[in-house]
Amino acid sequence: MSSAKFELFNGSDNQYYFRLKAGNGEIIGASEGYRSKQGATNGIVSVKANAPHDFRYTIFTGSDNRYYFNLKAANGEIILRSQGYASHSGAVSGKESVKRNAPTAPVIDLTTVAA
Repeated sequence: MSSAKFELFNGSDNQYYFRLKAGNGEIIGASEGYRSKQGATNGIVSVKANAPHDFRYTIFTGSDNRYYFNLKAANGEIILRSQGYASHSGAVSGKESVKRNAPTAPVIDLTTVAA
């Protein structure tokens, strides 16, 4: 089984995003848009630094009755948002996967270079 990885990519809105994928290819969490590639790269560094700390996570129920978690930086900003889970235990497992995998996950740069 391959290991987890961050993917840095361009969105259709000309912003930069990243997502953390588990070894099975499932998206564990994703960022909001950043205006610069450096901003998104800094976001990945922040996720790696904050991921091991339980107190940085919030698990909640969305309006769709699915469970989600957010990872926050020291300044309180959300730096990673999860996908929806059918159960609370699923969200907890996703959070644990981020804690375990994010600190050492490599970054795969999928951004395109402007001509």
